[in-house]
Amino acid sequence: MSTSPVTLMVARRVANGRYQDLIAWLREGEQLATDFPGYLGSGVLAPPPQDDEFQIIFRFADEQTLHAWEHSASRTAWLGRGSDLFAHPSEHRVRGIDGWFGSVGQRPPRWKQAVAIWLAFFPVSLLFNFLLGPLLGELGLLSRVLISTVILTPLMVYLFIPMSTHLLANWLNGAPQRAVPATRNH
Repeated sequence: MSTSPVTLMVARRVANGRYQDLIAWLREGEQLATDFPGYLGSGVLAPPPQDDEFQIIFRFADEQTLHAWEHSASRTAWLGRGSDLFAHPSEHRVRGIDGWFGSVGQRPPRWKQAVAIWLAFFPVSLLFNFLLGPLLGELGLLSRVLISTVILTPLMVYLFIPMSTHLLANWLNGAPQRAVPATRNH
């Protein structure tokens, strides 16, 4: 079993006239997932214009916690309640940073991924060092790096890199994407 975070990406095409029902159902699923150990966050990407396929993303600490969510009675009941809201579902797992950049075959080149991450990391790291550098200056190198990575890593993973990839979506993928804000992220 994997010990690194795992992202489950699910594609759902909305049934005719059921858009609002699907959105409410998706929010319910996100809320249910928050009660599971290992839940790291979730989100919904709305389809581009002239399309009806939503991307639903659930992120868990590892394969075991994702497996517990996938095989839970509450998720099974939730899926049953929404079965008439969508057509042709598909899903796959993504590990590491790949989940930020779409599914296989749709990801931008690695150099563009690196630029998007750097554009998020550089200003945040600069601001962190400007604001907290004087306070941490008296500490040894190991302590400074430990404190900065403990603070910056979650900020980058959950806020700034997803924001960067969203803002750069046109450049990264050549097609605009509209995001439906997630109900709750950890």
